[in-house]
Amino acid sequence: MTAGPHSDDPTVYRVVVNHEEQYSIWPADRPRPNGWDDTGHSGPRESCLAYIETVWTDMRPLSLRRRTGEEAAQ
Repeated sequence: MTAGPHSDDPTVYRVVVNHEEQYSIWPADRPRPNGWDDTGHSGPRESCLAYIETVWTDMRPLSLRRRTGEEAAQ
């Protein structure tokens, strides 16, 4: 297995989520951006991205998922 382009990145990241349930990674040593909350997962970049891949299974924003669900219920 070859090393990825970020394999030598020593930065510890944390996974953050916004009100639309969209996920991102953010350096753990920097203040969290406004409008984003910690998920409790942190670690190397690849670990955080793997976590996001398991929890963010529907890329649509929450507001769109709700609207689509309401339309389907009618």
